[in-house]
Amino acid sequence: MKCYCGNNKTYNNCCEVFHSNNGKTETAQQLMRSRYSAFVLANGDYLMQTHHNSTRPITEKKAIVKWAKSVDWIKLEILETANGLENDDKGTVTFNAYFYDNKSIDVIHEKSAFIKENNKWYYLGYAKKI
Repeated sequence: MKCYCGNNKTYNNCCEVFHSNNGKTETAQQLMRSRYSAFVLANGDYLMQTHHNSTRPITEKKAIVKWAKSVDWIKLEILETANGLENDDKGTVTFNAYFYDNKSIDVIHEKSAFIKENNKWYYLGYAKKI
């Protein structure tokens, strides 16, 4: 079975690696994909660990997990990546995350900002909701 994030690798050889190593990814896109898989699995701890401390919604963790469990995730579609590579310290990833909610398909379309500190990528927040 392919990983939840849409890569052709299995979950064990893809996002689970990052879920097990506290989000130590090489690129912003890898972090984006692993965070999507964390939403699919309602892994609130990982979502908090990989969210930059300046924007981390700690008080909303339970609500985020509850919502993640309340929908059926369909797929992640990466539309564009700007910077966010191994030698960068910031980048953006534009994506569509499709899910079923109340028997209809919905989509999160977002341009997410990422920052690298101490050799680790973090989700900073949305650069632009579209």
